[in-house]
Amino acid sequence: MTESPSSSASKPRTAWILTNGMAGFEVQALGVSEALGLEPEVKRVKPGAPHRWIAPWGPAAPAEGVAPPWPDLLIASGRQSIPYVRMIRRRSGGKTFVAILQDPKVSPKQFDFVWAPAHDRLDGDNVLATLTSPHRLTREKLDAEAARIAPRIAHLPRPRVAVLLGGTNAVYTFSEETAKRVGAQLAGLADHFHAGLMVTPSRRTGETQSRIIRDCLKDKPAIMWDGTGDNPYFGFLGSADAIVVTCDSVNMVGEAASTGKPVYVIELEGGSAKFRRFLDGMYAHGAARPFVGQLESWGYEPLNATHEIAEAIARAYAARN
Repeated sequence: MTESPSSSASKPRTAWILTNGMAGFEVQALGVSEALGLEPEVKRVKPGAPHRWIAPWGPAAPAEGVAPPWPDLLIASGRQSIPYVRMIRRRSGGKTFVAILQDPKVSPKQFDFVWAPAHDRLDGDNVLATLTSPHRLTREKLDAEAARIAPRIAHLPRPRVAVLLGGTNAVYTFSEETAKRVGAQLAGLADHFHAGLMVTPSRRTGETQSRIIRDCLKDKPAIMWDGTGDNPYFGFLGSADAIVVTCDSVNMVGEAASTGKPVYVIELEGGSAKFRRFLDGMYAHGAARPFVGQLESWGYEPLNATHEIAEAIARAYAARN
């Protein structure tokens, strides 16, 4: 039987998370550290020019708080963290176990452990690749958030569908025409499948696109977050019987697939080879299907990269120590 990270006899006593402060990097590292049962110190480095330009190469610029005593475990992410990681590994005499999340853009052999998403196609003896990314979602958190919003959604019929809307980014475009099509398809779920809809847009969705979808659903059994107060994202995920999510965020699609519920992906205009590999991998696993305005029911093994990564780090740390 595989030993859980928290029960390892060689568990690190101290841990740092080191990133440039970007939320995506930090959330992934926090999720892994929490799965390891650790309470890490969070270090944020924001080097100025020219260090920022040449990272991951070059020396580390001075950074507040990045000083001994060095931690037993360092979880770092983002190319701007790499010069600091190399410095810490050198100054600790190799005693600090270094785990990198995301492709470090240099040889993985420079570190003790590297995780990268499978669509990055990074190989190495110390590299773990998973289809989805780590996150901070747990079954307990989803259940608690679902219970918290239960009175707000009590009027919605079942099946209840969580709709997670991203938007335009460097790879995809969420146009007004696409918003009209998606709005009509969501309205169709209410009309033809008697579904209750729980919609949460993001800042990237766009005001016009959000308004279009809101107008399509105004006479339907639906609620749509208006951007005020706490985002009910987690509560919607926990309450849903099925999930519809735009394709522009690997994290959102992966979080949806961690629930084990049917996931439908809205494919937006644009794309890239990496995103195509990711989405095709999700479809091949059976966690997701393209959204075409229909509801079906199927099961699959929930994808939980967070625990897989934490267990791999725990094994590697125990083996080295």
